[in-house]
Amino acid sequence: MRFNTTIFSTLLLTVCLLLTGCTKTRKAARTADVQPEIFPDYKGVTVPVNIAPLNFMIDGAEHIQATFIVGGEELATVCGSEGVVDIPVDEWQEMTAKAAGKTIEVEVSMWNDNYPDGIKYKPFSVNVSKDEIDPWIAYRLIEPGYESWRYMGIYQRELSSFDEDEIITNKTSKSACVNCHNFDRRSAKRMMFHARGANGGTIFLENGKTQKVKPEMSVVYPAWHPEGRFIAFSSNVTRQNFYAEGRQPVEVFDLTSDLVIYDTKEEKIVKDPRFLTEETLETFPGWSPDGKWLYFSCAPKRDMPADRKNLHYSIIRVDFDAAKGTLGNRVDTVYNARTQGGSASFPRVSPDGRYLLFTLADFGTFPIWHNEADLKMIDLTTGAPVEINIWNDKGNTDSYHSWSKNGRWVMFSSRRLDGRYTRLFIAYLDKDGKPCKPFLLPQRDPRQNTLRLKSFNIPEFMDGRVEMPKNTIELFECEDNIIK
Repeated sequence: MRFNTTIFSTLLLTVCLLLTGCTKTRKAARTADVQPEIFPDYKGVTVPVNIAPLNFMIDGAEHIQATFIVGGEELATVCGSEGVVDIPVDEWQEMTAKAAGKTIEVEVSMWNDNYPDGIKYKPFSVNVSKDEIDPWIAYRLIEPGYESWRYMGIYQRELSSFDEDEIITNKTSKSACVNCHNFDRRSAKRMMFHARGANGGTIFLENGKTQKVKPEMSVVYPAWHPEGRFIAFSSNVTRQNFYAEGRQPVEVFDLTSDLVIYDTKEEKIVKDPRFLTEETLETFPGWSPDGKWLYFSCAPKRDMPADRKNLHYSIIRVDFDAAKGTLGNRVDTVYNARTQGGSASFPRVSPDGRYLLFTLADFGTFPIWHNEADLKMIDLTTGAPVEINIWNDKGNTDSYHSWSKNGRWVMFSSRRLDGRYTRLFIAYLDKDGKPCKPFLLPQRDPRQNTLRLKSFNIPEFMDGRVEMPKNTIELFECEDNIIK
């Protein structure tokens, strides 16, 4: 059969126009000397070359048109209705590949009742870094802690696209709660999480197989040692107080909390009496990248909740001998809450060992509900603080955080959009330690950032997609394997 090249060319052109969303570009009658007010705010951000399209919107726009320019060359024009710019993934990837190490200039025009003939705004820039970001992330989706909930789950998302699916939910696990997911060196093939409720326990996934164990003492907040054999946990007895007024509806605190290490090879808990005392609270462990130091938050015990505003956590580190599986005698105070102020949580060391990133609130152990909580960073080579205020949003919580494998990207949870729900932001730290403006995790429809009434909890980077065996549900139908 003879192929009609004219028809084929017409179809190809039609497909291309549909992909860009423009059957006919428009020219706005007016020009503004200001940049557009877009959501999410991607103006002036630095993004990895392999990130998903930065789809955005202008509230109140009926028709919108965005032209993407690199080095004076127009690479694409994308049009949209209802004020939404939806950039095709393939086209975006071609643009970022050409723009790696450079800047994309975005020219936006829009039309509505106020501007029936259109208005063209001053271009804004997006810097594209050659430094890639890890391909996948994992997080828990749950209603905010002050609400009741019925369904929750641990989910995964590919960062170069918008693909998201579940790893495990409390429906498939038949448990009341799934939480505290953690990965061995960001590996999607080796992870763990806790499942609470009847026949719950700690679930380990390794090379396509799952196993349930239940330590003799309740453990939370895991941190996998860089060599893969040991996992540091804190063992906490946690309570909540609820408040009828103010912007802080709940205060989470520990009555007791201790530090233990789980040996995955010997399947036993390793205890050190120095970190099992009644006088102090230890929590939120995290390893140095060489595995020689265990960092954690530590505070003198207080009468809770009455004395909660005098509860201030410092950051401590203790040396670790991986060959023996024991903690050493050297104990250093890295951040001293008594002399430096505040209360420090979630100590995380950068992959090159240079920086310590943590969350600082005025008081307490659980900063996610503290509006004043901000990210802070210390240069471990000098002990000096590093200025990262550009990552924080004054008056709104910036809290849990994790490092990418190459140490150039930080992902953290923030309540800056509405003060209630945590969303995920990503920020760049260049080789000289200079922080760049963070950007909201891209969604295919930017309206999903506010319409999806779930909090993103405990974001972690991964090297691939987790394949959870279908028979994992059977683990919740058997009795516990008690590990001592």
